[in-house]
Amino acid sequence: MKKIIWIKHASQLATLASGKQGPRAKTDMSELGIIEDGSLWIENGYIQAVGTTRELEGKYGERAEEAEIVDASGCLVTPGLVDPHTHVVYGGSREREFEMRLEGATYMDIMNAGGGIHATTRMTRDASEAELIEQATRRLDSFLAHGVTTVEGKSGYGMNLETELKQLRVMKKLQETHPIDLVPTFMGAHAVPLEYKGREDEFIDYLIENVLPVVMEEGLAVFNDVFCEKGVFTPEQSERMLEAGKRVGLIPKIHADEIESYGGAELAAKVGAISAEHLLKASEEGIQAMAKSGTIACLLPATALYLREEAAAGRRMIDEGVPVAISTDCNPGSSPTTSMPLVMNLACISMRLTPAEALTAATYNAACAIKSEDKVGSLEIGKQGDVVLWDVKNYQELQYLFGVNHVKSVWKKGVQVVGKTTN
Repeated sequence: MKKIIWIKHASQLATLASGKQGPRAKTDMSELGIIEDGSLWIENGYIQAVGTTRELEGKYGERAEEAEIVDASGCLVTPGLVDPHTHVVYGGSREREFEMRLEGATYMDIMNAGGGIHATTRMTRDASEAELIEQATRRLDSFLAHGVTTVEGKSGYGMNLETELKQLRVMKKLQETHPIDLVPTFMGAHAVPLEYKGREDEFIDYLIENVLPVVMEEGLAVFNDVFCEKGVFTPEQSERMLEAGKRVGLIPKIHADEIESYGGAELAAKVGAISAEHLLKASEEGIQAMAKSGTIACLLPATALYLREEAAAGRRMIDEGVPVAISTDCNPGSSPTTSMPLVMNLACISMRLTPAEALTAATYNAACAIKSEDKVGSLEIGKQGDVVLWDVKNYQELQYLFGVNHVKSVWKKGVQVVGKTTN
């Protein structure tokens, strides 16, 4: 296998390069850095040159025999997609709950009856590491097939020391063995375990005193997330959990304002969270606070669709200056999907993002939401050769032809992992 990939003649090469640092908001989210008749030179897994085909032919023409040449004529080329919010490692499935919701049960009805997160917790506690690796590998393979090359993964289906560590150790092993980059988040405060019902403060104490130290000792997580929601954890309990994580070096994230407006967006800004997730019911005050703090809104339109809820106010957030990322929220109960192309479509249809904004939200801003923008999220010299070749001619067509996987080929660190070889 040749160590050089030379992609030529892309109808559009959407580099997502803008020359600006940090997550993008407002009109910056429409800057895709498009190169017509674009070309990309990847060597030893990293991007060495980006430009027009003519420019790269002038620079590398004499080395053409060293490269695997990819003719991208008539196709769109983008960075590998980044999914910044998933629960990809879990045991079992919950298809019966899908039917229950269609019969009238609410998400919180099911959870309060011992279903929902509690059901997956039981199945994840019972599963072996090998079983979790097998199930998660299938999901990661599907992510790759849909153009996703980097995924954030949360624990939170254990809510005890043994299973939280099991989930995070599985992620660590998958990071070492699977082509996808898997970025780990500790989310022990995902729900209140049944054995702690009514003793939520004690459970937060347990996580802080007994679980966080081991997670950090083994280097198993980068982020710390909490479900701040009425009936789960209060803003005060959530703040205590997030501040404890900060003290040991974990970057805060927060599940916020999904079911009710509960001050989660405001709390995200207060604690300096890198991102706030869901935000279906975020208040105007919360949106303004996030715009000031630079907290990224990680929006999950497939979850809203699946729960038959109105999607988050993505258009308003962008217009108010909040950087927006989007994600599948891959999980067994409220969004069992691995299709980021569908999520981009839904971001346009249900949240009124433009096609350019949706692509930014699924690449560069998504990378910023997991502190990976120095490696992935755009096609720039020195970054990983994570690339998707789409069977559409431009970025507008990618969003226009919705509900279809247009992925033709995917490269991860310069190695083709989806599609047939092109020589």
